[in-house]
Amino acid sequence: MELADAAGITLVVHENFRFQPWYRTIAQVLHSGGIGPVQQATFRLRTGDGQGPRAYLDRQPYFQAMPRLLVHETGVHWIDTFRYLLGPIEAVYADLRRLNPAIAGEDAGHVLFDIEGGARALFDGNRHLDHAARDTRLTLGEALIEGTGGTLSLDGDGTVRRRAFGAVEADTVLAPRDWPGFGGDCVHALQDHVVAGLLHGQPFENEARDYLRVMEVEAAVYRSAELESKVRT
Repeated sequence: MELADAAGITLVVHENFRFQPWYRTIAQVLHSGGIGPVQQATFRLRTGDGQGPRAYLDRQPYFQAMPRLLVHETGVHWIDTFRYLLGPIEAVYADLRRLNPAIAGEDAGHVLFDIEGGARALFDGNRHLDHAARDTRLTLGEALIEGTGGTLSLDGDGTVRRRAFGAVEADTVLAPRDWPGFGGDCVHALQDHVVAGLLHGQPFENEARDYLRVMEVEAAVYRSAELESKVRT
């Protein structure tokens, strides 16, 4: 940060998961009060690629040697996404484990986040298990956002549904489609966002100074797992 500040450069971190269309849609509903105050958010990571001695070798073989895997490589994206959707993270409690002896780092675990204002978020990750999707890499899992006025659900095909409190049926807020790039073309969406900021002076998301907070929360997650206790961030 010191080098960027000294050079007068705006430094933006390429954190693109919050730009996935389902999370942009969920954010719009939340900001409009569409499900009332949120009390609980859950994301279930189910990539289905972590079983056996050849886990990750076909796509990302360096995963096997990473001393920190589930949270540092993958779960960190939801630290940022929960902050984007719900607000600042005040404390964490983590229970992490390694299921596959062929790898060095953790590949499953639960991380509970205390959000400023009283909401809680749960990252429930297990790279051995899958979810119902033709492409498990599209959303990497399923989500449920629960408010006092209703719930939002994210399916593995990118569908977002809203169910009003007390209702049985849910309405589709975002329908599935054939997205051209990774994660609903979130990389392109982020690049558009940065270009718009440079050309038109629009505020940037994920400026490096703010993103340092994500790194601090990640460090707190590992500290919590080591101490087996809740850690304030």
